[in-house]
Amino acid sequence: MLNAIWISLFLIAFATALIRFVAFGETEIFNSLMTSMFEMSKTGFEISIGLTGVLTLWLGILKIGERCGLVAWIARAIEPLFRRLAPEIPANHPAMGAIVMNMAANVMGLDNAATPIGIRAMKALQELNPDKEVASNAQILFLVINTSSVTLFPLAIFTYRAQLGAANPTDVFVPILISTYLSTLAGLLCVAMIQKINLLDRVVLIYLVGITLLMAAIVYYFSGLDQSEMQQQSALVSNFALFSLVIAFLIIAALKRINAYEAFIDGAKEGFQTAITIIPFLIAMLVAIGVFRSSGVLDLILECIRDGLTRLSMDTRFVDALPTALMKPLSGSGARAMMVDAMQRAGADSFSGRLACIVQGSTETTFYVLTVYFGSVGVKNMRHSIGCGLAADFAGITAAIATGYWFFG
Repeated sequence: MLNAIWISLFLIAFATALIRFVAFGETEIFNSLMTSMFEMSKTGFEISIGLTGVLTLWLGILKIGERCGLVAWIARAIEPLFRRLAPEIPANHPAMGAIVMNMAANVMGLDNAATPIGIRAMKALQELNPDKEVASNAQILFLVINTSSVTLFPLAIFTYRAQLGAANPTDVFVPILISTYLSTLAGLLCVAMIQKINLLDRVVLIYLVGITLLMAAIVYYFSGLDQSEMQQQSALVSNFALFSLVIAFLIIAALKRINAYEAFIDGAKEGFQTAITIIPFLIAMLVAIGVFRSSGVLDLILECIRDGLTRLSMDTRFVDALPTALMKPLSGSGARAMMVDAMQRAGADSFSGRLACIVQGSTETTFYVLTVYFGSVGVKNMRHSIGCGLAADFAGITAAIATGYWFFG
């Protein structure tokens, strides 16, 4: 999928440039494409190097939390809910432990740990699957919850915002939290409707009502503020929550006699390696997007959408964040590059820059997740997983746009 997207961006850019050269005599168009390639490759490298410090910091902190047992604690908290949602998984089966550990790792933003644990969970679920080529209900439920993004601490987005000059990199935290909740809820409701999962079960209701009330309290609190106060309070809540998390990790580490410093160093080493690993992926997508934009295709598409919305008397400011939204279900690195491009062009603290970040954090890369997880166990018939995943994407992106206007519009 990613290979097809990447090649298509270059081919479309070349075809468009050729038309502009032959039909309109624009002799500088190919010069623009080559200039964009060199500039975007340089930009991608500079951004990746700049990410090293912040990424090293946060992965070091998360490693402390991981060794403190916080991931395991979250897993124990999630397990009763998932037992009701997937009753076909036998008690004490290895699949259940892997599932809740994967979800806990996702909640904490531990992507490097979440993916291998998730693949292990899929393999364990495949052992229970009577038809090895057709996705089971439990596999679909697990995948849709993954694709709807349950990450509560989108540290990568904060990192990019910090690198690109945001005055307060975490001011998008609350909008992302609301959007990802609605995305996950939509995915769960869609799967429950098709699989006839009993959401009225007492335990399920306790979880859903409890989380919904918490989200409702957040919405109610912020709805009573004007926009400037809302942004200030969002930044305050975000920074307080994140720094409190760091302090909680350190206190728990001290109580459990865990060497927090060594844990931080181990995680920081992973962060440094991750930052270096990102370089070729980010450069590849930024260069492709750069030539695609320089050819004029992307701007033409956005102008057509903007013109149509203007005719309907609708606000069009969100259009500049649409490339991130359209790329998100297809490619994580592509959506990340679109987010970076939006912040670079308009500024990290612009409306479109912030909105692109909220969209990026609202949901996951549906097709990539389904391809990797189902591909790891040889499932060919994904049944309703794609439809439910895309429904969650649509809900998350719509919520992201709405909360973006609410907080920053």
